[in-house]
Amino acid sequence: MSAAIKFGSALKELRIHLCQKGAASKGVREFIEKHYVELKSSNPKFPILIRECSGVEPRLWARYEQGKEKSVTLNNLSASDVLNRISTAAKEC
Repeated sequence: MSAAIKFGSALKELRIHLCQKGAASKGVREFIEKHYVELKSSNPKFPILIRECSGVEPRLWARYEQGKEKSVTLNNLSASDVLNRISTAAKEC
């Protein structure tokens, strides 16, 4: 799957929480290395926030119109699975 996903107007922000060293965040770290640049290039003005914290569970937070938020776990996923979760979040709402 290509990281060239265009986000719709209903999606306002993505936040990715991960641990710098934890095994459960390995796929998220690989996603950032492999797909983040292309994803950001496809959505240059869209806020994609990466938050690292020691020992935190990897999660994706999507904020939509009217302040609605959805959280999904990224625990022990591969980089392509993380990209799929982001794609799904972009299509929801």
